Amino acid sequence: MFSKTRVTEPGPRTQTPETEPGRPVIDTPVDYAPPPARSTTQRSGPSVLSSDLTVKGNITTQGDVQIEGTVEGDIRAHQLTVGDSATIRGEIVADEIIVNGRVVGRVRGLKVRLSATARVEGDIVHKTIAIESGAHFEGSVQRQEDPLGSGVTPKLAPPVAPKANTDA
Repeated sequence: MFSKTRVTEPGPRTQTPETEPGRPVIDTPVDYAPPPARSTTQRSGPSVLSSDLTVKGNITTQGDVQIEGTVEGDIRAHQLTVGDSATIRGEIVADEIIVNGRVVGRVRGLKVRLSATARVEGDIVHKTIAIESGAHFEGSVQRQEDPLGSGVTPKLAPPVAPKANTDA
């Protein structure tokens, strides 16, 4: 099944011109590939703020967050889950937002989902939105291709009344 090759044969090791004197030579099989380096974008589970925790200040992360407690400040994350017992007073900006609890403030996300237990008081700027039956929402909803882009939401110009025809 296995055959001995020159690379894996036991015996005295010889140094090659590429190696430094006094440094051991480590032979590895030809088909060996080192494991890939850990990526900094590799995601683990979400960071969880428990129901007995109150945060006064802004939260910013590249990862995922699940809030069960109270946050008085703005939150920016990759994915944000607002738990059933959570209350957030501030702006939320994330790629994906799932609201099960209460949010008082503006919500900006590529994908926004309000579950049946959600209570949102504020404007929602989204690319896609889903609002389940039973969700409570007070505010305006606006679709944008890039809701995360700028903090300024353009408002539509008010309608202009047509000029009266005076040529009668």
